[in-house]
Amino acid sequence: MSIIEKYSGAIKNKDESTMNDLLHDDFKFTMHKSGNTLGKSDIIKWAMSGDIKQDKSRVVYENDEVGVHHAFVTFDDGNVEAVMAVYRYKDGKIISLETGATPMPK
Repeated sequence: MSIIEKYSGAIKNKDESTMNDLLHDDFKFTMHKSGNTLGKSDIIKWAMSGDIKQDKSRVVYENDEVGVHHAFVTFDDGNVEAVMAVYRYKDGKIISLETGATPMPK
């Protein structure tokens, strides 16, 4: 199973232990739509809240250094976004994640 598939599964199942194992201690998440940046503990807390629900998730490309992922994400506030994510890996863990999002009509 790919790192992205494990990460998506951990979000879906609210599996904090797996999230902790997959994310590098120096992890940085950059959301280009909002300009926000989150660290490891911030993203785990957000994922465990249940606010992130992925649909039609697919790994576009992945190797030992990078991964590209696309999904339609529904948030608790009812907003749906098409999200393209680029992951960088270090020591077999996700060290950075950058996303671009396109709002979808409700």
